Amino acid sequence: MQRKQMASETVKILEQGLYKTLQGTTVNLTHQLKQCVDNTQCYTLETLVNIRESVLSKSKPFSQTQFEVVNETTLLGAKRLVEGYNHVGVLNFASAKNPGGGFLNGAQAQEESLARSAGLYQSLLRCFMYYDYHRSHKSCLYSDHMIYSPYCPIFRQDNGTLLETPYLVDFITSPAPNAGVVSRNEPKKVSLIPEVLEERSSKILSLAAYHGCDALVLGAWGCGVFRNEPEMVARTFFEHLHSQGAFWGFFQKVVFSVLDTSSKQKTFKAFQDCF
Repeated sequence: MQRKQMASETVKILEQGLYKTLQGTTVNLTHQLKQCVDNTQCYTLETLVNIRESVLSKSKPFSQTQFEVVNETTLLGAKRLVEGYNHVGVLNFASAKNPGGGFLNGAQAQEESLARSAGLYQSLLRCFMYYDYHRSHKSCLYSDHMIYSPYCPIFRQDNGTLLETPYLVDFITSPAPNAGVVSRNEPKKVSLIPEVLEERSSKILSLAAYHGCDALVLGAWGCGVFRNEPEMVARTFFEHLHSQGAFWGFFQKVVFSVLDTSSKQKTFKAFQDCF
């Protein structure tokens, strides 16, 4: 099945609240989808600043944080963590302007793969404040506005196969700055990118901790078509999460699922070298 067809099938599944697997099992998602959509929250910059302050004022729930860097998809990382941890958060490398990015048209990037495979798209449609804000603000640094989609069912494998048993994760939807477009159209703002990455990533981690995630799936956020430097993104997360960082001990396990099929594997190695 082609990606565009798969996206259409996913939209139908979300509308009907059920699907049939290859084995003939009918899987009902109605309750899980309703729970996720009803509890989806849109967060503004101001609210996230307060959440970060609140989180960092509390004692850390874990004595240490374990790290793992794996050349794999986000879905594979999420599935593995769900089998060993209670509350898994997953970062959605989001489009700032379109729910699910270009998944309806068959586009292929991290957000599109998540939107095809989970209840995420239906959740994102609840938060047009996020998309309207970014459409009306011209800078491709984008903003710290975020969407939190709790207990969202994932019901496909990477190859599109429908799962006999869906599993639940929390999705954090946040756009990285579009470094490529900023460099081309807003060159005076290029120097702001490191600070934007630092601030926004700290809010992502704060939001995950605030919602009680004990494990996270992160990755090469903004390092694809947005053209952020993998070394910079990896170093930014490292500064927050290492043993002297503000977020050490807030999560039991952090996996960087970094899919890199290039021959030199520059992106994967950037994260491997940090963690």
